[in-house]
Amino acid sequence: MKRFFITVEYDGTNLVGWQKQQSGESVQGYLEKAAMALTGRDVLVQGSGRTDAGVHAMGQVAHLDVPEKFDEKAILQGLNAKLETKQVKVLEARHVSDEMHARFSATKRSYIYRILNRKVGSALSREFMWHVPYPLDIEMMQQGANHLIGVHDFTSFRASACQAKSPIRSIESIEIIKQDDVIELHASAISFLHNQIRNITGTLVQVGRGKWHPDMVLRALEAKDRAKAGPAAPPHGLYLSKIEF
Repeated sequence: MKRFFITVEYDGTNLVGWQKQQSGESVQGYLEKAAMALTGRDVLVQGSGRTDAGVHAMGQVAHLDVPEKFDEKAILQGLNAKLETKQVKVLEARHVSDEMHARFSATKRSYIYRILNRKVGSALSREFMWHVPYPLDIEMMQQGANHLIGVHDFTSFRASACQAKSPIRSIESIEIIKQDDVIELHASAISFLHNQIRNITGTLVQVGRGKWHPDMVLRALEAKDRAKAGPAAPPHGLYLSKIEF
């Protein structure tokens, strides 16, 4: 058997997320059905991490083990040919050693959260950006975000259903960027907690609107209480952008 890393792009609209569920279509499910159709056998497609329902990806990475006869070209073209949806595309396939693991070998995960910041929403990007009609001060948002960089207990910014054993995470960077009417939050870390980026984004929007002072983000962090942070941003503005190994 040979192991391949695949880089996957997907539109998470109306999907239950990356992971297979008892009901609903998932990215993992589509890829495993394609792999079975290609190889004639059950194939586990192991992702670098899970994304929730409605969340998108530009650079999700997964691995799969297939018979020796397959090469990179066959995996790339074959999986795309067998996929039963246009919402999922395999962008790259590369042969790796058996010791490489899409989840456990990853050294950095990067996400982008996109906000459409104008009075009127978009007919074209309504499933791909969070529409916030109030003016947002990105300098104040960046000041708030700076409190979250480094190693912290992120209990205040993780979902109540988060299954991680520890709330301690190390955020390498958070950068707020604005171009025209679009504001992007770029965040990188070794790993993130369940809903951590969405909860951070929702909190920073409170800062951007002037409802919170940037130092209130630090107070929310130190409280170690989810109720002390801001609301979660909706899933459709979030993208898993890159996995590094």
